Amino acid sequence: MKVLFTSFAHRTHFQGLVPLAWALTLAGHQVRVASQPDLVDDIVSAGLVAVPVGVDHRLFEIDPAEATEVHRYSTGLDFARRHDELHSWDFLLGLETANARSVFPRVNNPEFVAGLVDHARRWQPDLVLWEPFTFAGAVAARASGAAHARVAWGTDLTGYFRSHFLALRADQEENRRRPDPLADWLRDVASEHGVEATPDLALGQWTVEQIPARFRLPSGLDITPGTTSAPYNGPSRTPSWLDDGRRRIAVTGGFSGLGDGADLPELLARLADLDHEVVVTRSGLAPDQVQSNVRLVDFVPMNALMESCDVVVHHGGAGTWASALHQAVPQVAVAHEWDCLLRGQQVADAGAGLSLDPQQTDAATLADAVRSVLDQPTYRAQARALREELRAEPTPTAVAQEIERRTVAART
Repeated sequence: MKVLFTSFAHRTHFQGLVPLAWALTLAGHQVRVASQPDLVDDIVSAGLVAVPVGVDHRLFEIDPAEATEVHRYSTGLDFARRHDELHSWDFLLGLETANARSVFPRVNNPEFVAGLVDHARRWQPDLVLWEPFTFAGAVAARASGAAHARVAWGTDLTGYFRSHFLALRADQEENRRRPDPLADWLRDVASEHGVEATPDLALGQWTVEQIPARFRLPSGLDITPGTTSAPYNGPSRTPSWLDDGRRRIAVTGGFSGLGDGADLPELLARLADLDHEVVVTRSGLAPDQVQSNVRLVDFVPMNALMESCDVVVHHGGAGTWASALHQAVPQVAVAHEWDCLLRGQQVADAGAGLSLDPQQTDAATLADAVRSVLDQPTYRAQARALREELRAEPTPTAVAQEIERRTVAART
C-alpha cells in the first residue's frame, strides 16, 4: 500500500517517525515523507523519499505575548503536584486556546496544508500517518480518501489533554456552550479544501503510541502500539574514542538542560574526582575551561554513547530518554518543558533514575544526584528491568502488520 508520513519541519519530531517509516518500507510498502522544505535534507539523510510541500513554518517568530501564554500551558506540567489543576476546565480550555491560536496555525500554515492536500489528491495514499502537531495530515487524508492515524513520537500529551477536554465539555451543559478552539480552527482549515469537519481531524482515526506500555497515559483513545525499536539519532559516525573501554557520564543539552541555578563548569568540577569520562554535548565551553576527565563534543550519536555510560544527565528529551532506556542506562532528568518533565518523573517512579526540579537544582544538588545513581546499583537494575519491558513490546514487523490490518478496516 501507499503510506504518506507527514511532519512539520522540526528535526526531533521527524526523527521519532523514522523507525516506523522504515518498518513499513521493509514490509514492502511505498513510503513517502512530506514536509516543509526545511526538513527535506533530514528526510533524505534518513534514506526516505522526501516530498517538499508549501513553505517553511514560522513557529519561532511567535509574538512575545503569545509565547508567554503558550509557555504558561506547556511548562511545569507536574501531574503529581498539579493533578487537579491540570485536569480542570480552565486549564484545558486555556491550553486548547493557546495551541489553536498560536502554535498549530503557524505549524500548519496555509501553504503547507494546501501543498499536502494537493500531493495527497494526486498520489492517492492508502494511509496518512501524521505527527501529532501536523493536523495538515488529517485534512490531506480526508481530502484524498485515505485512512489516517496520529503517530505519537513521545508521550502523547496532546491527545491526553484533548480527550479530557472533550470529556469535560460533554459532561456539563455550560461547557458545551463554550467554544472548542481546536475544532473551530480545524473546521476553517478543512472547509478551505472542501473537507467536512469531523472529530478525527483532531485525534486521527486511531493513534500509534511508540513508547512502552507502562509510560502511556490513560487517554481513552484508540491505540495501536508502535515500534519501540532503538530511536533514530540522525546520520552519524561513531568516533573511535567511544570504543576505548572507559566508563562514562553523559551530560546533554548544554546549560539549558541543567536547571535554573546550575552552573555547568561548577558541576564538572564537582565530578572531576570520578573514575569516569564526562561527555558534554553542546556546552559552549572551551577545553581550557574544563577538567581532564571531561570531553566536549558538538554531537555524538546517543545510541552509541549510551553503550559506555553509567548515567546520563539530560532535560527529558524523547531521543535521549529512549536511547537510555534501550541501553539500560540510569537517568538524571532536570526537566520542565511540555512532556519532558513527565518522562523524567516516570523513569524516577520506575526506580531507574532521578527527576530534579530545575528551580531547585544547583550544581551541588545535581552532582550529588549523579553520585547517588552511580553508587546505588538498584538504579541500574531497574533500568535493565525497563529494557526487558521494551524487548517485550511488538516487533517492527508486528507493528507493520497491525497497521496494514487497521488501514484495510478503516477503508472498508
